[in-house]
Amino acid sequence: MKILVSALEPSSNLHLKEVLKHTQNVELLGIFDKSLGNPLYDISDMAIMGVVDAIKKLQWFFKVADKMVELAKDADKILLMDSSGFNLPLAKKLKTAYPDKEIVYYILPQIWASRPKRAKKLERYCDKLLGILPFEVNYYQSKAQYVGHPLLDEITINGCDDFSPTKKQNTIAFMPGSRKSEISKLLPIFKEVRQKLLNKRALLIIPHTFSDEKIKSFYGDISEFEIVKETHKALAQSEFAFICSGTATLESALIGTPFTLGYIAKKIDFFIATKLLNITHVGLTNIILTHYNNTTLHNELLQEEVTVENLLKEYYQTDRTIFMQKAQELRAYLAHGSSKNVAQILEQDL
Repeated sequence: MKILVSALEPSSNLHLKEVLKHTQNVELLGIFDKSLGNPLYDISDMAIMGVVDAIKKLQWFFKVADKMVELAKDADKILLMDSSGFNLPLAKKLKTAYPDKEIVYYILPQIWASRPKRAKKLERYCDKLLGILPFEVNYYQSKAQYVGHPLLDEITINGCDDFSPTKKQNTIAFMPGSRKSEISKLLPIFKEVRQKLLNKRALLIIPHTFSDEKIKSFYGDISEFEIVKETHKALAQSEFAFICSGTATLESALIGTPFTLGYIAKKIDFFIATKLLNITHVGLTNIILTHYNNTTLHNELLQEEVTVENLLKEYYQTDRTIFMQKAQELRAYLAHGSSKNVAQILEQDL
């Protein structure tokens, strides 16, 4: 079976790798990590840094999409993953060129956060919409189904499927984000927190794709931390974590490591998010639980609230027992992993 894949993000390729473990005789075509086969473009070719870079490469992306459409003629099915800015227009091109070819979209855009009109386009151009959050399928009229969450596959595989509130002692994890703008705002504050917790082992979790040169450029002097790149194992070792927003909050919750979220956005971005888009929670874990039972798992320190004093207060005063109870509720709501279900859907009717 030949599958045309468009997976631009490192996280999407991690999820794709797990799906492939449940398939047989699959050949990938298109855009994906070169460790998974022989792509038309490796994901490193698709990386962009900021709006200016995106504008400069716009015409090139159009050419890439045209090449994907041409390549699709040899594919049995099409799998689009995340990255709606590229994949949604691509889906339109593909469905126009091959109206009878099945298009599966896995890792759906966050239409529940912004631009809900994308739901109609997704249903128009795609045949199956595979959601990884139970509530998000309710934003669609048809075609959408909940398949499970990939992290429940990946965390278990990494040996971190352990919910013991007393197993992690004397180790603190720090996750200041993956973008330079995030790191530049949070890391100086995290360094001060680390100085207040000198009796603790301090892990600085860095994206595994970062080179030594990029680490030096983004982080500067981090000699006071122990550098680690395996997020799940590091969180599993830690009694507490200080985390920037993002998927990391969900990873920490599913692993069972208490944490607090600290995030400092540009003032204009924060205004748009809170006043125009009416976003009330930043952490993915809190967003999920709010949709599930109108509760939250952790506190969120935003903008001027991100201080050394407030972060330390979170560390000392977070109720670990309540955290574990809410984290168990989260796991029960997500129910199971998604990889096997996605593989079965891809192999249907072939």
